[in-house]
Amino acid sequence: MKRYCQTLKLKNDPELIRDYVEVHNQVWPEIKQGFRDIGILDMEIYLYDGLLFMIVETVDGFDWEKDYGRLGAMPRQKEWEAYTAQFQECAKDAAPAEKWHLMERIFKL
Repeated sequence: MKRYCQTLKLKNDPELIRDYVEVHNQVWPEIKQGFRDIGILDMEIYLYDGLLFMIVETVDGFDWEKDYGRLGAMPRQKEWEAYTAQFQECAKDAAPAEKWHLMERIFKL
């Protein structure tokens, strides 16, 4: 299994942040299925003071650029990205790879 960690900043608006959390309590089934279809086994998102931290676990052969890039072709994915962009500090038409930034691991016990 591979693990990727990413970060993204939300807009500094407590109401929007609450709405973003609520949206993620009701992720559309097509979005979850799209993640699975490209090889994502598990995904968690954590929130701290408007900063998101996402952990993505994938199949061993997962190639971040190639496989994550296929996500845009999955059912309703573009609609989901456009909808969630209202909460995020990014351009409204930004691709997932332009919103979420891969983090570099600097320590492992």
